Amino acid sequence: MKKIFTFVVVVLFIFLNTATLAVERITQLSFKQKPIETIGVFPSVGDAAPDFKLIKTDLSEVSLSDFKGKRVIFNIFPSVDTSVCAIQLKKFNQKVAGLDNTVLLFASLDLPFAFKRFCAAENIDNAITASDYRYRDLADAYGVTMKGGPLDGLYARAVLVLDEDHKIIYSELVKEVTDEPNYDAALSVLRSGLR
Repeated sequence: MKKIFTFVVVVLFIFLNTATLAVERITQLSFKQKPIETIGVFPSVGDAAPDFKLIKTDLSEVSLSDFKGKRVIFNIFPSVDTSVCAIQLKKFNQKVAGLDNTVLLFASLDLPFAFKRFCAAENIDNAITASDYRYRDLADAYGVTMKGGPLDGLYARAVLVLDEDHKIIYSELVKEVTDEPNYDAALSVLRSGLR
């Protein structure tokens, strides 16, 4: 009887600890120097990028698997209608021009209409913009949902660079949401051919 009791206690201990770890992992960030968090696990270099389903500006669906065999510079940010996000989209659009076999992808919870308006007004032609408003796949798969602060519920600023097999070769979750990402570091990984 004592062995059974010990076994049950050990199993419960393992189960409860595993369940607690799986429920919520938090990353500390800041918004205008005030602490905020993201919930979930942001992917790291060496991980396979999780697939997702997003909505493009023509309201069709797009997923990571649509870019099979291509390198992807994947940007996630709060909203195209904020100044830093707009700068991020414009700078990457300029810097990626001429890179072969490379897709520039931006995602947020903005509606597709906002992306369409912005890209038309700013002559953005090297980027695919897509919304996660319908499925919210990035929230769980990429751990980018902000908790706390004025942008609570929106996505944090992040850049991932994926190789042709969609393995992550660069991963940046920007610690201060109002800062721009490190463009040169992301692009140098592609240009150097590092894996």
